[in-house]
Amino acid sequence: MSKSFSIVERRTLLTSYVFSVERRTISHEGTTFERDIAVHPGAVAMVAVNDRDEVGLVRQYRVAADQVLWEIPAGTIDASDADPLFTAQRELLEEMGVTAATWRKIAEVYVSPGWTNQVMHIFEARDLTFEDRVPDGPEENAAEVLWLTREQVRALLSRDDINDATLTIGLRHYLAVNDGS
Repeated sequence: MSKSFSIVERRTLLTSYVFSVERRTISHEGTTFERDIAVHPGAVAMVAVNDRDEVGLVRQYRVAADQVLWEIPAGTIDASDADPLFTAQRELLEEMGVTAATWRKIAEVYVSPGWTNQVMHIFEARDLTFEDRVPDGPEENAAEVLWLTREQVRALLSRDDINDATLTIGLRHYLAVNDGS
């Protein structure tokens, strides 16, 4: 593969409170072409494991899919908190009403590199303390928080309607790496 790709122009087409869309002009071997890219500040997701070795999940409406999805808690990195761990700590409290004493980064993945630069930072959170949820927005207010055992997670992952990639990465980590200790 040639390494001679170079972005020669960036033009902002749209700016929203979560992301922007840029039209990028790329030069390659004497020609140019354009691609539209969703520019995103990044996001976090958490595999929260309680002292009974259950993992915390959220059932939440997502307008892009127009359905209620099973998810691990997650959220967007705000401009004011560029540190993914700080964002993860804030989001875990907002969505699940939980703080964690022990944090470990388990993955950093591109969500869909063909059209966005969004990176998802996935953390494991343990040694939990339960507090009041601090939901942000109508979807989080209506969300359902659930704690599942390993057997329930295995059954959930075998279902045909589980289609959230971050959930799958997080739960497979929970099953493969954590032995319940």
